[in-house]
Amino acid sequence: MSKRSIELTEAEWTIIKAVWNGEPCAAPDIQERLEASTHWTYSTVRTLMDRMVSKGFLKAEKIRNLTLFHSAITREQAQQGELLHTLKNAFNGAMTPMLQCMINSDAISEKELAELEALIKAKRTKK
Repeated sequence: MSKRSIELTEAEWTIIKAVWNGEPCAAPDIQERLEASTHWTYSTVRTLMDRMVSKGFLKAEKIRNLTLFHSAITREQAQQGELLHTLKNAFNGAMTPMLQCMINSDAISEKELAELEALIKAKRTKK
């Protein structure tokens, strides 16, 4: 996948997570795994997966009459794309306000704060 920004829709996130958890996989398998939580039909899942192939998020391999899907992006690439999208849209591209928001929330633990401090320290020593 090129260096372009990866921005997945909510439905695409649902699909890619299911693919990551069981690849290679066929669309019927994904539909079956997601049916209880999404109520999507096979045609909905297959359409989403075909579009994700077109976007470069999935790869499709035809074996006789079966199409197997593999991820074309890593979790890290998808997470970075989501983070950069949020940074751009919610914080006008400014990292400090985003980090302040995260640090000031009750969602961050002491352990996570310590990990962030260690990451910042490691980044500074690499320069």
